[in-house]
Amino acid sequence: MSLRLLLVRHGLSSFNKERRIQGRDDLSNLTDEGHEQARSLGRTLKEVSIDAVYSSPLKRAASTTASLLEGRGGESPATTFDQGLLEVDLEPWSGQSIEELIERHPDDYSLWKRHPLELELQRRDGSTYKPLVELQAQARQFIEDLIQRHPVKSDATILVVAHNAILRCLMLALLGEPERGFRRLRVDNTSLSIFNLRPGIGGEGPQVQIECLNNTTHLQPLPPKGEGARLILVRHGETDWNKAGRFQGQIDIPLNDNGRGQAAAAREFLSSVTINRAWSSTMSRPTETAEIILQAHPNVPLSQTEGLVEIGHGLWEGKLESEIRDGWSELLDTWKQRPETVQMPEGETIQDVWARSVKSWGDIATSLKSEETALVVAHDAVNKTILCDLLGLTPADIWAVKQGNGGVTVVDIPSDSGQPAVVTCLNLTSHFGSVIDRTAAGAL
Repeated sequence: MSLRLLLVRHGLSSFNKERRIQGRDDLSNLTDEGHEQARSLGRTLKEVSIDAVYSSPLKRAASTTASLLEGRGGESPATTFDQGLLEVDLEPWSGQSIEELIERHPDDYSLWKRHPLELELQRRDGSTYKPLVELQAQARQFIEDLIQRHPVKSDATILVVAHNAILRCLMLALLGEPERGFRRLRVDNTSLSIFNLRPGIGGEGPQVQIECLNNTTHLQPLPPKGEGARLILVRHGETDWNKAGRFQGQIDIPLNDNGRGQAAAAREFLSSVTINRAWSSTMSRPTETAEIILQAHPNVPLSQTEGLVEIGHGLWEGKLESEIRDGWSELLDTWKQRPETVQMPEGETIQDVWARSVKSWGDIATSLKSEETALVVAHDAVNKTILCDLLGLTPADIWAVKQGNGGVTVVDIPSDSGQPAVVTCLNLTSHFGSVIDRTAAGAL
């Protein structure tokens, strides 16, 4: 039983198109393109049952909600317009173009981009406030209220349509507000992000899983690349042991036919994307996945690195969860609840994997030129540690990140060295025919 949140940003607005600050003022309208973006997303959500709909009352979000539900067709619950979904309050800047803002308030704009929590502005009434601090409190309250109305164990799917900054704050509230988290995420127009919430253990707060972030595949394969280097992180295709739920770890199990089909689907999905360089783990399942993807990029050499090898499960490798339960019941429960505390019997800790995977990722990222895009194919635990590090999370949070077999994640390196890398999109699996990740939920 879980609560599924579908988080959607409004479509292209008139102020988006003119590169103007919108904030909380309701001066901007949804463009014709924005309406079509919303209808397109709605069509991809036809298969998804929706139990409740919440929207910001601002016109650009309300119009997006209406067009999305039109595109989806069929019956939908009535929309609840909630003040808790209003965009960040940037009253002194509202209506100004980005260029005007940089010219008139260069220091404040720089602070907003680099240290947004520290930005302090003055309203027309003379009062001062910190926009992002206020917005974070608003996001926490919205999540609290939402869970009271729709308990985590309700097995419901909730559509939430809002704005760039408030959606980022909602995501960060769900993830425990990691350090510098606001600038680690990207939320494009009509992007879909899916979060799954399950009951917590021992009365703790809900367990949160990111199923996907910033999915815009209803518009184009990947969001546009910025000025810095780009890395495309893929988990290998399915193996027979994934399907059976058997712990494989560092046993070199090959792809099965479905896994090869997943790799081929990823190849087609990425065929129009420029790829300049490629890396994989030394194991056969990610290597073969990478080789299949690179069939659409025949002149790109593939390098291998030991640092991206899957976690060593030691004595658990080759075993089903039921078999591990027989011999290590308490340790298995601890692995599911507090993975950062577990030493695998004759194997690794998640910190061991974190150290080598993050180092390997960093070595690859720093080797790239700003115009280059690299493909990196690895494993579930390896990808999770890399993404937790990029999101500002810890080894305790690895279950918060879903990595489907053949799922595609994109990370952009900013041209400004003072900014963190951006998780542009995470765990895209739409190339398998659904916006919902339906890949095997097998063991690592």
